[in-house]
Amino acid sequence: MLSERDRAFFQPKWRRVAITAFCTAWAAFEWYGQDSFWAMIATGAAAYCYWEYIYKFDQNKGA
Repeated sequence: MLSERDRAFFQPKWRRVAITAFCTAWAAFEWYGQDSFWAMIATGAAAYCYWEYIYKFDQNKGA
């Protein structure tokens, strides 16, 4: 759950997409490098970002 301060920071869509893309690229890098521990952590972070910032984010809430 995002606080109001976090919600205000992530209001521009480009920020939400950028952090999700970064985590996805990090996960791909770790999987490519065959480091399964960090790959799972990065995949979890990417999944969380997608869920919170892309799928569930409500533009109108708190505005």
